[in-house]
Amino acid sequence: MATSTRGFASMDPEKQRAIARKGGESVPSGKRSFSQNHQLAAAAGRKGGLSVSPQKRSFAQDHELASLAGRKGGQASHVRKPTTATS
Repeated sequence: MATSTRGFASMDPEKQRAIARKGGESVPSGKRSFSQNHQLAAAAGRKGGLSVSPQKRSFAQDHELASLAGRKGGQASHVRKPTTATS
């Protein structure tokens, strides 16, 4: 499988971390409040959800689809990834 030599994913991991750190540092700590204020995060999520028209809210229209997605997400978060042996 060919690997790209372009883009963020092809960069050295340390360089990726340095760039990601700069992104996090660009937001003042007072503005990084979702991790500290769950009510604010929930309100923002509701606001975002309301910005989508009811016709396009497929989970609201199809409970079975929402249940299936929830199960799939739960299963994916509990799957152990195989470790690769190094020689």
